[in-house]
Amino acid sequence: MKIMSFEELLEEFKKLLKNNGLKFTAQREAILQTLYDNPKHFTSESLYLLVKQSYPKLNIGITTVYRTLNLLEDNGLVTSISLGVQGKKFEIALKPHHDHLICEKCGKIVEFEDDEIEQLQHDIANMYEFQLTNHLMQLYGHCKECQ
Repeated sequence: MKIMSFEELLEEFKKLLKNNGLKFTAQREAILQTLYDNPKHFTSESLYLLVKQSYPKLNIGITTVYRTLNLLEDNGLVTSISLGVQGKKFEIALKPHHDHLICEKCGKIVEFEDDEIEQLQHDIANMYEFQLTNHLMQLYGHCKECQ
């Protein structure tokens, strides 16, 4: 997967907004820029706080963050991990494929890649004559600090 530049991502985002009858605003651009610049997992609230901190003169509401994240996720530019009652954590969907270890106590998320696991998933799909288009692996447990 080719990693998109921010300029390419921004053009995709502008098209997406236009196709959905929405205006391109400085607030929406700031949300996208913050996601792009920070390759970690955010709750809607933590992203909102970071945008407010990074752009103190920008008038932005939490609702704009929620709506923008939903639009980006619905269109594959952002992915999320559901943490049950703790809500969702979002990340930009431009990174190479990876899987997640999720601590059930503190919510820490560790990303990992494993070629053997990836190959095994493809082998299993082939064995069942299943055309694999995507997958998501989330392993839950307790991180070293919480054990």
